[in-house]
Amino acid sequence: MNEKTLQGLIIKSQSGFFDVKTTEANPISCQLRGRLKQGGRKGDLLAVGDRVRISILPEGTGMIEEILPRERAIVRMDPRPRGLYKQILLANPDQAVFVFACTNPSPRLRMLDRFLVIAEQQEIPAVIVANKVDLLGEEEAKKIFGHYAKIGYKVLYTSAQEKTGIDILRYTLEGKLSALAGPSGVGKSSLMNTMQPGLGLEVEEISQSLNRGKHTTNFRQLLPLEGGGYVADTPGWKALALWDTEPEELDGYFPEIAQLVPLCRFNDCSHVHEPGCAVLDAVRSGELHSERFNSFIRMRDGLSNKR
Repeated sequence: MNEKTLQGLIIKSQSGFFDVKTTEANPISCQLRGRLKQGGRKGDLLAVGDRVRISILPEGTGMIEEILPRERAIVRMDPRPRGLYKQILLANPDQAVFVFACTNPSPRLRMLDRFLVIAEQQEIPAVIVANKVDLLGEEEAKKIFGHYAKIGYKVLYTSAQEKTGIDILRYTLEGKLSALAGPSGVGKSSLMNTMQPGLGLEVEEISQSLNRGKHTTNFRQLLPLEGGGYVADTPGWKALALWDTEPEELDGYFPEIAQLVPLCRFNDCSHVHEPGCAVLDAVRSGELHSERFNSFIRMRDGLSNKR
């Protein structure tokens, strides 16, 4: 390894080239040192969000000499002829920020529940942003999203139109690497533009690229925030399968169900029909939100049918 190396963060990845942000003013375009590519691979070696150590070449570009340990990642299993391949959508996210509209379009809470389960499975703290609160009013919005706060998730009520909740959103993102996701039409780009002019346009550009189809034409990129930190648009959460989850494990990814499991009469309780089930008792008493329980049952059935 060269004597002088710099540590940095991969902020853009495209076609084997990586832009690395170091203490230098501008990102440095780098390629991966050949020796790091040796051996059989069953997953991405590098991804946006990875921390690396690079050497600088005479022409000002760089070589990635070392990939520093990855704390966590958003992972998708990509089926290929030689078996499953672990595709890293984003490395080292501090949090996942899920943006859903209070109305127009109607909130798709089953989708949100699925996103939350994936975040729990991959050990990524989740924040819920209930946007377009101006169209419904905060009181009505809390009737839709309020139970998530009771579970323990941070819920922000925002409006790009009236600039509601923008300061708390900015504070929540500041200094962190945040994965941004949500269905189309929820006002994600408008929200980002209100928080930081021009940011939403970049989010839209990346989203369109990533949804275009062929992975070879896509690029992934971290967008810098003025107060420090980055956001990464990560469309594709709908396609993230619970690829290594057994039906019996699913209750562990619903925090409010997980705490009830030890109270069930049977150790192998499915929470569907057994007597003495603390989860079913909580649904009947209203302690456990019925829609969350329905999401749990649907996901559990889906996993059982894959066997």
